Amino acid sequence: MAMRNGRTQTRGYIHGYSRAEQERLAAQSRFLEPMVFSGVDFSRQTRVLEIGCGVGAQTQILLRRFPKIFVQGVDVSPAQISRARENLARPIAQGRADLRVADGERLPFADASFDGAFFCWVLEHLQKPQAVLKELRRVLKPGARVFGIEVQNESLYLYPECPAVAAYWKEYNDAQRAMGGDPCVGAKTGNLLRQAGFKDVRVCAWTRHYDQRDRLAFKRMIDYWQRLLLSVAPQLLAAGRVDQKLIREMKREHARLKSHPQGVFFYTPLKFSARR
Repeated sequence: MAMRNGRTQTRGYIHGYSRAEQERLAAQSRFLEPMVFSGVDFSRQTRVLEIGCGVGAQTQILLRRFPKIFVQGVDVSPAQISRARENLARPIAQGRADLRVADGERLPFADASFDGAFFCWVLEHLQKPQAVLKELRRVLKPGARVFGIEVQNESLYLYPECPAVAAYWKEYNDAQRAMGGDPCVGAKTGNLLRQAGFKDVRVCAWTRHYDQRDRLAFKRMIDYWQRLLLSVAPQLLAAGRVDQKLIREMKREHARLKSHPQGVFFYTPLKFSARR
């Protein structure tokens, strides 16, 4: 730990590794599947590496969507890998998946071990994303396909304005930066991949725009978003970045936003693909 501007800072995964967070990750993967996996194609691959596999939520989707692939998942957290082994017990027993605790900067695999790679919401948490991408390239075969998606947190727009949400969101992003991450890594992904030596790098803004034209979808997105924000509340409270009053007001603003006739939610992550 370190102190910055009188606040306690830690390094690692901003959401923590609680059981509640592990359940949130599973729910998130299901909710975002249509967006995350649109355009992802491993139909011609056989061995896919997933960096930052967490609790195996995305791994389950990969195995379901592409029944001929083997997925090797790695994550730096023993707690996440332990939960992932519970969630993926059947495909592991079938020989379709394997999970290891590993640092992305030092992958325990030989050169050219995989013909595909996938990761999502990972680079935002890394202190050295370039080093991880270079190491990823080492373990991929020539021509291997890479797919993923990353955040661009400054793209968030809510209407009507939600001052408490904005204040909380600023602390969320500042905390991630203090931990060595980058909440706006999405727009930089193209350069990072190119500089790591990847070819045919493609990056696409994948805007999510919800309003009252589809009230149910709008409400579901706001509920999902609030759960995401609240997942870091224990860490932000402990660091003195937010207080319970701000959290209560943020919840009230979200509730008002859902029923407001002019309510808008707008956010743009970045999807990418590349070849080794």
